[in-house]
Amino acid sequence: MLKATILITLLLAFLLTSCYRSAEADLIIHNANIVSMDTDSTVHEAMAIKDGKIIALGKENQILNKYTAATKVDAQTATILPGFYDAHCHFLGYGLSKMQLELYDLNSMEEIVEACKGYQLSNAEEWIVGRGWDNTDWEDQSFPDNKLLNEAFPNTPVLLRRIDGHGALANQKALTLAGISDTTSISGGHIEILDGQLTGMLMDNAVDKVLDVIPEPSKNKKTQAILKAQEDCLEYGLTTVTDAGLKKDEALLLQELEKEGLLKMRVYVMLADSKENFDYFLDSIGHPVETERVNIRGFKFYGDGSLGSRSACLTRPYYDIQDTTVYGFMLNEAAYFKEMAQRILKTDFQMCTHCIGDSAARTLLNIYGEVLGGYNDKRWRIEHAQIIHPDDYHLFADYTIIPSVQPTHATSDMLWAVNRLGDKRLRDSYAYKKLMQQNYLIALGTDFPIENISPIETFYAAVARKNLEGNPKNGFQIENALSRWNAMKGMTIWAALANFEETHKGSLEVGKDADFVILSQDILGVPEELILDTYVKSTYILGEKVYGE
Repeated sequence: MLKATILITLLLAFLLTSCYRSAEADLIIHNANIVSMDTDSTVHEAMAIKDGKIIALGKENQILNKYTAATKVDAQTATILPGFYDAHCHFLGYGLSKMQLELYDLNSMEEIVEACKGYQLSNAEEWIVGRGWDNTDWEDQSFPDNKLLNEAFPNTPVLLRRIDGHGALANQKALTLAGISDTTSISGGHIEILDGQLTGMLMDNAVDKVLDVIPEPSKNKKTQAILKAQEDCLEYGLTTVTDAGLKKDEALLLQELEKEGLLKMRVYVMLADSKENFDYFLDSIGHPVETERVNIRGFKFYGDGSLGSRSACLTRPYYDIQDTTVYGFMLNEAAYFKEMAQRILKTDFQMCTHCIGDSAARTLLNIYGEVLGGYNDKRWRIEHAQIIHPDDYHLFADYTIIPSVQPTHATSDMLWAVNRLGDKRLRDSYAYKKLMQQNYLIALGTDFPIENISPIETFYAAVARKNLEGNPKNGFQIENALSRWNAMKGMTIWAALANFEETHKGSLEVGKDADFVILSQDILGVPEELILDTYVKSTYILGEKVYGE
């Protein structure tokens, strides 16, 4: 009898031990404040990760008792969030801009010319190409001319793009190489002529005419640019970026770098509006192409230009010039956008169109609506959605169209946008809360390199509506601020949904990819004045630490 009792006791002990045997994970994060961003706003203390996926979330003791892992990270109560998205940026363009002349902090043409001279001395390149000047920050806010550039560089072509990329200043050598004269006509662009002379100022498609004659960066240079952009993005906690407007070879290069193990970032690709892209991706392949880190699914179109360059297409004339015929302009005919919308509708690709002005937005919203026909799950997007006529907001809801906006545009533009629009129209601009309320969804980004790459600054601009100096004191049009929770959704789960990626990214849930950031403080709870002090301690993609301690 005693032997039987001992055997039963041992058997029970064995069974209990078997039931509670620890499961294996690759990584355990514990002692944390894990904000999942799921539909229930769940907060966890720990999570276990295996093969790049989250396999468990819960209380500290639950995870540590059930799982073992070679790597355990004590988060020391730090806040952990899903990896940040940038829903609209120029990832490759940012990297290339770091190899060009940067003009962001210069305040006059004299300073720009001196910077060009220094650049020429240290770079043995055929062209001087730069970007970043912003005349709205200068004492004289009128557009510059190329007189000083012509004097300093009579034999070297120079193209200096405005901060928004839609305007540029070219010297005479560059204009000549591009075949631009005072009789050249450009559809969807503008060549400035004053007193019968070319000033060198070009807008939109006119800029492209010069870009077309600049030697294409080599594959090696583009690779270096991608890796540089990746390094900076990971430091800021960006795990997925949406690159708005790539060529075929650039999209394929991303896939190539992924296969080589060099690409850690995850990139959602919007292909540029070009015949080459249409022929290859729409006609030859015919469907989106998604790998672990590269998702080629969107097509990026340009409806109009920019507000700063006065090429955004408005329903009424610009407020700050005497010429009442200046409304800005569309970069293509409405019939073209409709034709492409009908073509893309037959596929699983997404149509995404840059619209700054209210006239451009109205045109594209109506084209989308006519083609889509009502509620749908095509997730077509209006990029920037900057100025919307009050009569047109409902079109986002009527046709299930996603607004993709950049909150730092509002705080960068607020000091001069009133000049372009006047007080009344400004109130219907940068209206992020009103846009979000149409479908209870908004995707947030930066448009870098036009704005700073930092998602922390994106969050601050969205919720506080202030610039980095904390101005204006009460916030710019604060009625259109987003709540902290909605702003973070716009940088995580809503941005993932805007990219058809919400089933495996954008929130921290069992079965989803382990893309997350560990922050220096709780950005969702700290006082507003401390938000900008937040920094990223570590960045993880698919469970791999790609930045941090």
